[in-house]
Amino acid sequence: MASLLDKAKGFVADKLAGVPKPEGSVTDVDLKDVNRESVEYLAKVSVTNPYSHSIPICEITFTFHSAGREIGKGKIPDPGSLKAKDMTVLDIPVVVPYSILFNLARDVGVDWDIDYLLEIGLTIDLPVVGEFTIPINSKGEIKLPTFKDFF
Repeated sequence: MASLLDKAKGFVADKLAGVPKPEGSVTDVDLKDVNRESVEYLAKVSVTNPYSHSIPICEITFTFHSAGREIGKGKIPDPGSLKAKDMTVLDIPVVVPYSILFNLARDVGVDWDIDYLLEIGLTIDLPVVGEFTIPINSKGEIKLPTFKDFF
């Protein structure tokens, strides 16, 4: 009986391995807002849905790292759904407090930018399979605002 169950699990795993899955990538990370407490960036994530029906997004989780430290993180519950047979662009706001930026002075001071790693987990609800998390990672640089940006 156990071998029959193992064969059934193997069969299902093989079938699911060949099924296309939604894929995503970070297309842009840009300055959105500057206020007294923080700098807010906006990450744009493009996700393609290969299925002929929309897929609900359960949640989006993200962490923002620079110089080996976590400088921002968050969770966006129930942000909508992925369009059927189309690409959906998701906006993810990332808030970085100034107090953390001051701690990154070594990295920032050299070229007035933040070298970052953005890790995103896009949890979707696939029929039959259940909840599935798509990992999306991006590395890059973000220029910090200067006095010219304000005037």
